[in-house]
Amino acid sequence: MDDFLAVPLIDRYFEDYRPGVVVECGAMRISSESIVAFAATFDPHLMHMDPVAALAGPFGGLIASGWHTTALMMRIMVDNYLNERTSLGSPGVDELRWHRPVRPGDVLSARFTVLSARVSGSKPDRGLVRTQIELSNQAGELVMSQVMMNLILRRGTD
Repeated sequence: MDDFLAVPLIDRYFEDYRPGVVVECGAMRISSESIVAFAATFDPHLMHMDPVAALAGPFGGLIASGWHTTALMMRIMVDNYLNERTSLGSPGVDELRWHRPVRPGDVLSARFTVLSARVSGSKPDRGLVRTQIELSNQAGELVMSQVMMNLILRRGTD
């Protein structure tokens, strides 16, 4: 739905996240250096940290941690889909799956599809938006998917 993208990111409120809205964005290239740096801090498995050792591993080379892949998706989401002023956090994620490894040089793009949106029963100044997220590489292969819930401020309540 192109009218969603016509609303500047800073002006997007709960009412703009209607079921059926689809946003495609991304083109984030992943480097060996970023894979190793993330792994060194958060997921120090050799398949994520040591390109030579990773060659003998189950994936035949260096791959990004699934958590790194998820963090990259979050960056794409914040830059293109969620409005910092109206996004009030997330009560959780469902159905997180890593479908294919992310490798150095891959270019990731995201597709966000609003599955549902409802006004909060306990806090009527916000609504709960459920979004299907699909992250794909440059070949169009699905690398990660999840359903995320976000609390979004309603228009006129800020």
